[in-house]
Amino acid sequence: QVQLVESGGGLVQAGGSLRLSCAASGRTFSSYAMGWFRQAPGKEREFVAAISWNGGIIYYADSVKGRFTISRDNVKNTVYLQIDSLKPEDTAVYYCAADSTASVGSRAGLYDYWGPGTQVTVSS
Repeated sequence: QVQLVESGGGLVQAGGSLRLSCAASGRTFSSYAMGWFRQAPGKEREFVAAISWNGGIIYYADSVKGRFTISRDNVKNTVYLQIDSLKPEDTAVYYCAADSTASVGSRAGLYDYWGPGTQVTVSS
């Protein structure tokens, strides 16, 4: 079992930056692939980024490449999402998720555990 809690969201002006964190409980965190997803009002949840257990494999959605950076610290049991050059269309609830199969995929169905989410709002 893994419990996830996101933090770091907030209200920011367009062009600004945020660093989201996802703290995980459980001693098996380092064996999980981790992902970030987001859901905007009235839209389906969409993949943002994923990282393998050791950080050696990273994937991004095309819409965030060059602006988002995913990373992890297995000592601190935390995965991060650095978001730069924020745009109003980045406004969403951001969720982190853990995949016990370590497959590093973009499909939400691959992930076993989810955090409650953190709100990111970007003003124009």
